[in-house]
This record gives sequence, structure tokens and C-alpha cells, in this order.
Amino acid sequence: MTTSAYYVTPPPVGIGCLRHHERPVTDLSSSSNPIVEQVYRSRPPSASAILPLYNAYAAPRPSLIYFPNTTPPVTVFSVVQSNLLFLALSEVDTEPLLALEFIHRVVDVLEDFVGAPLLSTKIQANYDVVAQLLHEMCDAGIVCNTEPNALQEVVEMPGWMGKLLGGVGLPGSSTPILGQPSAMKQSAAAATQGPAIPWRKSGVRHTSNELYVDIIESLSVTMAPSGRLLSAMSSGTIAFTAKISGVPDLLLSLTAPGGQKALGRKLELPVFHPCVRLARWREHPGELSFVPPDGRFILAGYEVDLMPTDPTLDQPPSHMEKLFLPAIVDIRKSLGPTGSDFEVRLILNTNFPGYSSSNRPGVGRSGSGTSTPSFLGGGGGNSSAPVLEEVVVSVPIPKSVRNITDMQASRGEALFSPGNGVLEWRVPTKDAGTISGTATLRCTVVGHYADDELDDDVEELDADTNLLQGYYDASAA
Repeated sequence: MTTSAYYVTPPPVGIGCLRHHERPVTDLSSSSNPIVEQVYRSRPPSASAILPLYNAYAAPRPSLIYFPNTTPPVTVFSVVQSNLLFLALSEVDTEPLLALEFIHRVVDVLEDFVGAPLLSTKIQANYDVVAQLLHEMCDAGIVCNTEPNALQEVVEMPGWMGKLLGGVGLPGSSTPILGQPSAMKQSAAAATQGPAIPWRKSGVRHTSNELYVDIIESLSVTMAPSGRLLSAMSSGTIAFTAKISGVPDLLLSLTAPGGQKALGRKLELPVFHPCVRLARWREHPGELSFVPPDGRFILAGYEVDLMPTDPTLDQPPSHMEKLFLPAIVDIRKSLGPTGSDFEVRLILNTNFPGYSSSNRPGVGRSGSGTSTPSFLGGGGGNSSAPVLEEVVVSVPIPKSVRNITDMQASRGEALFSPGNGVLEWRVPTKDAGTISGTATLRCTVVGHYADDELDDDVEELDADTNLLQGYYDASAA
């Protein structure tokens, strides 16, 4: 991937602006003026020329837009993060994942050096650091260094005391004395030799050695009205935090029902941090051998197909192959005396492999195992006893429905937004001491728009009404 410019600007949508030939990062909260602009090579269109073209697209804007009428024609890749717009421009065909991943790396690095959440004021106040980062991460349009640990070795971070002393001209200021090599030059000279481990800085020291592993999974399940599974996918991320002195060599083993071979078959499209030894993973699926970077990083990501059996196989799934979901949503329609009521039922599923009654929240020391399961669990959760911190149920409502009234929730709060056509039901665990395994929401539908009513509304529109008002300026046409 080659890039020529990089931007940071404050536009009105809360976005950062980065282009394939990298130009600016943009804050879309107020104006459309670039905050930072870094040109690497070539002469791509400026940020002020690209932003109006980008904002002309209706939200939500795609992450890849091609502008053939610019000089030269460019492809714009965009990412929105912390009310900032990042745009990357490319004059040649480029793999979109490469450009978008580079933008995400830039965001992560800026958060590490400037602080999270990433704000336009922080970027402007630390422009010297941001400029060094943009220069080190991409050279002549070629992405070269995106590891935070390696960047800490070459990027000079002036402290607040150094800035203060530098402002009054006292010794110890961030401004180097004539004839003495600056810390930036010294670090750059050391960087030319290349660190032994690119992703880990040298001389790491901690008062106490600590390791933290967080496995974050997102489930995407589609079910038919009958309850039959249509698709079920899990996207997982292994977040690792290492605070260990020296150069540790770690081994992390993943397990799954069926052993290591089953794990290798289940995990689809795994991605790893460069520190992971891929040869070890290929020989022993489930074993991650690596020398970690210092601090927090993403060790690996994966996808798992949760469908119990292959749809082409005519056989029922075994117990260990069944799909176990922490929560199940069931909707019942045409209730009440007039059939205008419907009920949303949220059920906590505790039927997990290895989930004994003694592990259930609310079970006393006697271990009777007869208590009602709860959304609110004591302590941390695991694969056998998951704990839900908050549940949000979104029910799409047809446009023909006038309104939703009489929203009665046994737990949490429900809110209907007619403009969005979505009924949102939030069930937080902090709402009560315990939340039973089944929560219900009952609502009433207030009339449907008849087809003739919709036609009449259209006919009553003034003949001079501009149906495209808001999409473009008619006066400029």
C-alpha cells in the first residue's frame, strides 16, 4: 500500500480524515477544517477539496468511495472514531483491508501517545508528537512502523516540565543545547540498528509482573419464527495485557470440546499479532507461543461457526454440538382482546456444558440447585457460567404502525422511537438486586396506516413540493 498524505480535521460529523495517500484526520463536530495534514508523496487533492465531496454522500457514508472527477482520481477510505474522521487517499488500486487497517493502527497509536478518548484538542496540543508519529508510521507512502513499543523508541515525548522550562529558556528544557545531540537524534541512531524484537522495546522493567487476558466474543444469530437456527457466528478477540520485566517467552493454550484437533477445525479465519509464532500454531492448533509487546495489545482474532451440524447432514446434533446461547428472545404477536398486543420475552439460558447447580448465582452453600437463574452473577463470568452485564433488545417496527403504547416491562425500561422505527428495551443488571431468568415486555400497537391513507397523504402534497429537499441545494441547480 502506498500513501501520499494524511489529515486530521474538525468536520461536522465527528470523524477523522485519513486518505490512501494520507492526508488529514478530521473532527466532524464543528467545522470542516483539517487539524493535521501530512503529505508523503505525489500531489493528491487537498483535504479542503475532498471533504465537500465526502460530505455530499448521505449518512451513513461507505468506508470506500471513488472520486473519478478529482485531479488525480482517488479512492477515499474512511473511519469514524471518537467524533473524528480519518481519511486515506489512494491514486492506485489498493486492497481496502490494508488501508482501513492502517487507519485503525493510526487511531490506536494516537490514543496510546495522546490519550483516550481521542479529541481534536489533544491532537492540536500535541502536534509535535503527532507529526513524529505520522512520519515514522509511513515513509514515502509505504507503511513501515505501526508498533507502539517500537514507536516509543524513536518518538520524542516532551514532558510538561520540559515544555515549561523550554518556554523560559532554563536548563533542562526540551530544546537541545547547541552542540549536544538531542534525544530524538539519539533514539533515531539507535533505531537504525534495529531492535532485537520489533514489537517490544528494550530494557522493560516493572515493579511487579502481571498478565491479563480478556476474551471478547460477539454473537450474530439469525433464527426463524419457529425457533429454528438459520445462522450463528461468533467473532472473538483475545486482548492481552503484559507487564513483565525483561524478555518473557509465553505459551497460551486454548481448549475446546473435542480437543485440539476440533479447535483447529472450529476456528475460522484466525488472525494473529506479529509476535505469535505461526509454525507452532500450525503444528499444535490451540497453542500460542509468543514474546509479547509491553502493555495492552490484541493477541489474536477469530471466527467460529456455531451451527450445530452441517445443514446437508441428515442427523440430529449431539449434546456437545448443540448451540448454547446466554440469552434467548421470543416474540408473541396478536395478543389481547383485539389482537393488537404483542409480548417480548427474554429468557436466560443456563443449560451450558459443565454448568453445575453449585455455580448458579443465588445458590447457597447448601447447593440445593433449585434457585432461579439470574442475570446478575457474583464475580466474573466464564464459558460455563456467563454473566450478562446489560441486555439491549431492539425490535424493528413496520412504518405502517402509528405508535406503540402501554409499554409494560417487568424489568428495565422500554423506549419507542417513531422516527427510527425501533423499539428498544434495556435490561441493566444494576436495575435490581437480582433479575429473574425470564423478563417480559408487553406493548400495544396503535392502529396501522391503511394503504389508501398512505396514498391520500401523497396526493395531498403540494405540487410545488420538492421531494428531494435536503439532498441537494435546488437554488444551485
